Amino acid sequence: MSAVISGMILGFAFIAPIGMQNLYVFNNAVNNTFKRAMLYVFFVWLADSSFSIVAYFGMGAIINSNELLKLVVMILGGCLVIYIGWTILRSANQVSLNAEENKLSIKTAFITAFIVTWANPQALVDGSLMLGATRAKLPDADVMPFIIGVLIATSLWFTFVTVLVNLFKNNLSKRAFVIVNIVSGLIMLGYGAYFLFGAAEMLFA
Repeated sequence: MSAVISGMILGFAFIAPIGMQNLYVFNNAVNNTFKRAMLYVFFVWLADSSFSIVAYFGMGAIINSNELLKLVVMILGGCLVIYIGWTILRSANQVSLNAEENKLSIKTAFITAFIVTWANPQALVDGSLMLGATRAKLPDADVMPFIIGVLIATSLWFTFVTVLVNLFKNNLSKRAFVIVNIVSGLIMLGYGAYFLFGAAEMLFA
């Protein structure tokens, strides 16, 4: 049981800071009905779970050992994140709370959830190295309980954020609602620019 708790602690520490996944979950909770937001957050959890499992078993070491692969991840990830940020900004003043037009198709919601999870170069390299290093230090008996704890923590966190934001979103004014979307979009653009800047440094170092 201690391995599960340790995994949950690491899971909360890893997922709680503001990042692309949390921004996506937050925006969905603000822009959609509770039922729809919970469906979208389930996709985010699936994406995050697949990422955590793969990272836990050594993906970070593979990426970090191959400079070309790392560069490709940085460039593609940066471009995808900038696209998502621009999309949020472009529609920031056009979407109404709970409106039917907010509804993404199941396919689009699923793909976007995986993009905000897997197209994050920093998580692919740093996060996966952290999980991989943790895995290497654990005794065999604790390997599976630990990753189960990580997955439990992320599911609880994403659900908590969705329920809390969706519960109080009706207290937002139209102006506040627009500001939330603009800030989210700008942060996404900042992440994308940061990744591309890192790729440029690798190219011209």
